[in-house]
Amino acid sequence: MKKIEFGERLKNLRQEICATQEQLAKVLNPTQRRISYLEQGKVEPDLNLLWRIADYFDVSVDFLIGRK
Repeated sequence: MKKIEFGERLKNLRQEICATQEQLAKVLNPTQRRISYLEQGKVEPDLNLLWRIADYFDVSVDFLIGRK
């Protein structure tokens, strides 16, 4: 079974609400480029951004990072 990485989870959540990377960036306050890099797995979020993402999508940090 394929493990879903953080970036893939973020992209799936973003697409579920039909938001662009730019729209998400405006809400969460990183740049659109950073959202893109997060989704591609090129960078990881800092703790504050991780919390903002979890709150925004009403999911747990554990869900975002793939912990059960």
